[in-house]
Amino acid sequence: MPSQQREPVHLHRIDPARNMRRFYCLIVQPTLFGGASLIRDWGRIGTRGQTMMETFDCPADATNALVRIERTKKRRGYRETIAGAE
Repeated sequence: MPSQQREPVHLHRIDPARNMRRFYCLIVQPTLFGGASLIRDWGRIGTRGQTMMETFDCPADATNALVRIERTKKRRGYRETIAGAE
């Protein structure tokens, strides 16, 4: 599993037949005490959505959680957002 700092992950899932336009963003940020926080934002495209923050003692654990969640979302039909597409 990767342990270095990762770029933010921006995913979207659009299905006009089901009136579905969702986004999901993941980012790892360092904490003041040497750990790391995984910040997740999700919701309908065009809205503020919801935010959740998980704190980890080790930055590698936060990065591993990001990779695991990204993999799960891609299996469920989310795709990478292309810069400038929205």
